[in-house]
Amino acid sequence: MSARGHTGSRRGPAGAALGAALVLACSEPDGAPEAEAGPVAADSTSVTSTDASPDSTGDADDGSTGVAPDTSSTGVPDDPPPPEPWVWDLPPGFPEPYVPADNPMSAAKVELGRHLFYDTRLSADGTYACATCHRQELAFTDGLPRAEGVTGELHPRGSMSLVNIAYASSLAWANPTSIDLEEQAKGPMFGTDPVELGLVDEADLLARIADDPTYDELFAAAFPDDADPRSLDSVTKAIASFERTIIAGRAPFDRWFFEGDESAISAAAKRGWDLFNFPGECTYCHFNFAWSDSTYFADLPERPLAFHNTGLYNLDGAGAYPPGNEGLMRYSGDPADMGRFKSPSLRNITETAPYMHDGSIDTLEGVLEHYARGGRASTPLADIRMRRFELDAVMVADFMAFFASLSDDGVLTDPTLSDPWTQP
Repeated sequence: MSARGHTGSRRGPAGAALGAALVLACSEPDGAPEAEAGPVAADSTSVTSTDASPDSTGDADDGSTGVAPDTSSTGVPDDPPPPEPWVWDLPPGFPEPYVPADNPMSAAKVELGRHLFYDTRLSADGTYACATCHRQELAFTDGLPRAEGVTGELHPRGSMSLVNIAYASSLAWANPTSIDLEEQAKGPMFGTDPVELGLVDEADLLARIADDPTYDELFAAAFPDDADPRSLDSVTKAIASFERTIIAGRAPFDRWFFEGDESAISAAAKRGWDLFNFPGECTYCHFNFAWSDSTYFADLPERPLAFHNTGLYNLDGAGAYPPGNEGLMRYSGDPADMGRFKSPSLRNITETAPYMHDGSIDTLEGVLEHYARGGRASTPLADIRMRRFELDAVMVADFMAFFASLSDDGVLTDPTLSDPWTQP
């Protein structure tokens, strides 16, 4: 969505893991799996598969907004103009996102989705929107340890960042079937365990925006071939289209790594990048342009699904996690999957505190300490990649400088990603 384009590439020092992934690139609501979705493996390695509107006031037959349609010399109305095609303006090293064939991107659809994403009318009491739990200034998170729905119900897990959600191979913290943004959008709308937006059904959703002339124009432009463009299907497709445009990849680290700008990041950040590779060995789970091993994009033949136990809990000596947060085991039924969760992207990580699936670590410094000691709890189910390493104050400062270099400030302020209802 953003127009901050650059070109060029560079292999940074100690960049083997990231660089290899870029060569490939040349790659909590429940969602429904795509047809090609495969089984989830019992271990934490990637497996093959494919974690926040009613009748128009215009003519339902021609999708108009009250303006008389153009007609040919025969008096037959011309077909509506096709939507303006979407042109990706991607950061260097970024492949084109996967987009479902039945929901092609268009500028009109993205704009409709942006309005819906920020519309508080789409909640039980008119106070919540998708954006309530996904705030732009917080890298589309909410700053809470655990999300809170419109009824005040506290959720078991935190709101995941939507930054680069277009590249996520799975969308929830531990649900391997939640892989489709269009289907996922229904969870926050209609889910009851937990309640998020608190809507009842499609009729309830559409009735809330039935009399808004803004939506008459937006739906007609986004879905010009539909006689009645307002539907749940149109709503979810539009929201998904907007979410796919929330892309960050023009951070100081990118200018250094891809463009060779040595002044883009500090010496401390460069040392932090080296530490991130070793002794941290963080690139096992956080690598490639998206900084996550749960990454998918157009033309990638397989959808990797990866979940890891990072030793947060061991309640019974056998690796148990708190009830409701059993991780992948909740879906696979395999006791070996207890406590396995998705590795979130590190993009704009300095804006997304608190951390971990339940917000149980307040700071990035605390996250570093957690991994340096091999996890907070000694558990037989911890991922084999959990390795202890020495960590001192200087190393922490270098790590923090590196993490800060991953923040693309543009995604936090880009007006094309912000609330359209508050703009003049």
